[in-house]
Amino acid sequence: MASLRTRLADLLHGTSVRQIRLVCGVILFAYVVSHFLNHALGNVSVDAMEAGVYYHTLFWQFLPVTLLFYTAALVHAGLGVFALYQRRQFRWKTVEPLQLVLGLSIPLLVMAHVIGIRLGLTIYGHEKLYPQELYLFFVLAPARLWQMTILLVIAWVHGCIGLYFWLRMKTFFTRAAPYLLSAAVLIPTLAMLGIYQGGRSVAMDSDDADWRKTNYTRQQVGTVAENKTLDRISGGLVMGYLGLLGVVLLARGVRALQERRGGMIALSYGNGKTVRVPKGLSVLEASLRHNVPHASVCGGRARCSTCRIRIIGDHAALPEPSQREAFVLTRVGSNDPSIRLACQLRPTCDLSFFQLFMPQTLSANAQGSAPARIGQERYLVSLFVDMRGSTQLAEKRLPFDTVFIVNRFLAAVSQAVLENGGQPNQFVGDGMLALFGLTASPQLACRQALKAATGIALHVDELNQLLSHDLRQPIRFGIGIHGGEVIIGDIGYRDHIVFTALGDAVNVAARLQDMTKTLACEAVVSDEVRLTAGLAEDTLPQQEVTIRGRDEPMVVRVVADTRQLALLVDGTELAAA
Repeated sequence: MASLRTRLADLLHGTSVRQIRLVCGVILFAYVVSHFLNHALGNVSVDAMEAGVYYHTLFWQFLPVTLLFYTAALVHAGLGVFALYQRRQFRWKTVEPLQLVLGLSIPLLVMAHVIGIRLGLTIYGHEKLYPQELYLFFVLAPARLWQMTILLVIAWVHGCIGLYFWLRMKTFFTRAAPYLLSAAVLIPTLAMLGIYQGGRSVAMDSDDADWRKTNYTRQQVGTVAENKTLDRISGGLVMGYLGLLGVVLLARGVRALQERRGGMIALSYGNGKTVRVPKGLSVLEASLRHNVPHASVCGGRARCSTCRIRIIGDHAALPEPSQREAFVLTRVGSNDPSIRLACQLRPTCDLSFFQLFMPQTLSANAQGSAPARIGQERYLVSLFVDMRGSTQLAEKRLPFDTVFIVNRFLAAVSQAVLENGGQPNQFVGDGMLALFGLTASPQLACRQALKAATGIALHVDELNQLLSHDLRQPIRFGIGIHGGEVIIGDIGYRDHIVFTALGDAVNVAARLQDMTKTLACEAVVSDEVRLTAGLAEDTLPQQEVTIRGRDEPMVVRVVADTRQLALLVDGTELAAA
């Protein structure tokens, strides 16, 4: 029992406000999806809508689910209002303040609908279902149809933006994105069409007095007095909500005034740039307020570490890292207390620091004309290739001869990579990193990398024939291939900046290349690449290996002869065609 309480306490301690808002938002979005699918049944008939709403309400009005839903709604709305108060800087990407504005407008638009349906049922026993609501929207008060349409669009867009910010950094998002986009467009379209078709049907049926006598009774829609009472309640709640927003805006102004009276602090960027800001702003917010370029891939959500700064001098007076900040810093292996996240650190005294990632340094190959590329997250396939026996090769040759042979090897490898749509990226001694997927889909990138491995083998065969008179043994190689989410950008300093990829997927590819020595094969391919490329389960021998730096074992495919990979990929493409 004690261990359970401890685990529960650790879980609660590690839960952030953002995570609570996310969970509540997912619950609400599930309700919206269910409601939209119910609307879509109007493309079949109004009877189908009524049948669907029976099961819809059966689930969502089940007491535990009802309590969970309304708790999530209240918490999510409350945290949205709190976000309006808490946020000190709105100069992020346009979609972020848009998401906040859309979320804050939803309670205003949905209040009358919730009060009219749910509270009307609870207080007066009204049984307003699709026929009654559609009759109201399409016959009695068409203006309310536009209000409801706007509500549906706003709720859907707000939810989709939230899901995008949550899922975009997941490893599966690149592959799932086309399907999610299709659902994001198809579901609301079918829902709107369903409402339109159902409304047309109800409008035609309502010309019949018997229909109105059956479907628009006092028990179903209530009396004029009852509806006026519900309207007064919803109007009062709307005014109360607007008043709450006004109080929040007033509190923001009071806070800003108090912060200025409480004194300003100086933030020095380590390059001569100093800005003065009120206490309480995060370092990233201060940078945005004063138009100081500052890298931040996730937009200040503490979901990446690109806004990291290193404190110059004493850092003992700084606030302790939050749970989220500590988690991110631990994830990137930073145990140095002088390194902090700019989006989370809110200093209360003068501070000097320098940024670890500069967003506008100049690329060496851009000749000072374009800003460096930094912070773009992409699914890429990394191919590491290494020349075997280069040390023995150098022992009995002049240095220039050795360099000549290594350069010919790297040229052969680069040619194979370029022929198959990849980009040679880094040359490290007698090895090379190549990237696939900069301009291709993940599936195509995986296939290109596998074909490139075959091309490398063929080009090295040609090189061995050309140098056969000078080589005691033919040149051999090892290849590691793995795909995943990486950060691509310009890395380096001043005139020594190169475009490259950083991330776990790149490191794993290098480890797989090393494994070709112990597994006595030409290539080791991760099962992720095999699966994404569409190769069958039984095409390559499977093996489970342990990757240094990873807790869990990894499934890989061992390739004794890389010349067969292109044939396997071509066979898969033909079968798919």
